[in-house]
Amino acid sequence: MDTQSASVQEQSLAAQVMDLERQYLVQNYSRYPLVLRRGKGCYVYDVNGKRYLDLISGIGVNALGHGHPRILRVIRAQAALMLHSSNLYYHEYQGLLAKRLAEASGLARAFFCNSGTEAVEGALKMALARGRAINPEKVEIISLDNSFHGRTLGALSITGQAKYREPFGTLLPGVRFVARNDVAVLEQAVGPRTAAIVLEWIQGEGGIYPLQTEFARRARQLADEHDALLIFDEIQCGIGRTGKFFAYQLAEPPVLPDIAVAAKPLAAGLPLGVILANEKAAAALGAGMHGSTFGGGPLACRVALEALDIIEEKLLHIHHVGGCFRMELQELARHFSFIKEVRGFGLMIGMELDVPGRQIVLDGIAEGLLFNCTHETVLRFLPPYIITEQEIDRAVKTLTKVLKKV
Repeated sequence: MDTQSASVQEQSLAAQVMDLERQYLVQNYSRYPLVLRRGKGCYVYDVNGKRYLDLISGIGVNALGHGHPRILRVIRAQAALMLHSSNLYYHEYQGLLAKRLAEASGLARAFFCNSGTEAVEGALKMALARGRAINPEKVEIISLDNSFHGRTLGALSITGQAKYREPFGTLLPGVRFVARNDVAVLEQAVGPRTAAIVLEWIQGEGGIYPLQTEFARRARQLADEHDALLIFDEIQCGIGRTGKFFAYQLAEPPVLPDIAVAAKPLAAGLPLGVILANEKAAAALGAGMHGSTFGGGPLACRVALEALDIIEEKLLHIHHVGGCFRMELQELARHFSFIKEVRGFGLMIGMELDVPGRQIVLDGIAEGLLFNCTHETVLRFLPPYIITEQEIDRAVKTLTKVLKKV
């Protein structure tokens, strides 16, 4: 087969993949017109063999890039032994992973699930069970405007963006939303009926907006004063993304929650979420009150242990290259007037524009650069933790070319 015929066949394959999905999948995703086949390091390749520098890493999941040799070795070894055992029985790795995460987080106990939204659901069950045990009316949840906590009903109920909630009508009752970093409004909202305060240290889907440390500290104080739980959603900003294991550790001293939930990069691409809780919060769930069929299986837990070892080795690197990336993006802001702000920590970075970002994302794909746009005008960059300064330079050079088209 000649080169031209092969190219036509591959293009036809991409069209077939997209047509098949349009015919048989629920149409809840607005996908970009790109069919990926494989990945290596910080790059992914489409069905035509074209290479793309991946600055979104599966929305923060592929934090160690693609095909990391240490992760592959563990997957192969464990897959040959056991993939799943259920939580009816013990296996070697769940307790080890819980210990590792407890030590890293400053919390005491772990519950493993499969995703971030499941972790949020379990955290809400902890908060409501504990609240009702204190007082049947202690069921209010305080969350933030512009927040995002997941798409299942409980997590959606505390997501502070009406566009996600409204199609589903009345959700979890007793949820109150307050403005990010407005201490006075938070003080008015929290009271004796409050079961929990739920915060993202950095709002991800909301546009990469960090919390002010003073706001988080006041939330901690208010939770203590009213016997409520403080829950930090670290699904996007945790597990090394900011250059700290957890984003709340950016504060000096850290603001310690009662519960932290995490997921995305925890098992380096395999589905795994976790609820980390202190003894007070963990005691709210007794035997039979919560569970997960797949959560905390031997494959995901063993891979997560290896991933955490690698991430710990990379924390200083994340801080350094993230700083380099932000500096280069801030330099771009001096040359393009439609760039309003660059913000973030480590390798969690947002570039806010005063123009829509979708076409810029599409132009980036055409030039071999992957990132996405959230909130219509914020370009979001969540590169793999293994990215180098040379790859950052290449990304900024390509992004400059793309921005010149605006």
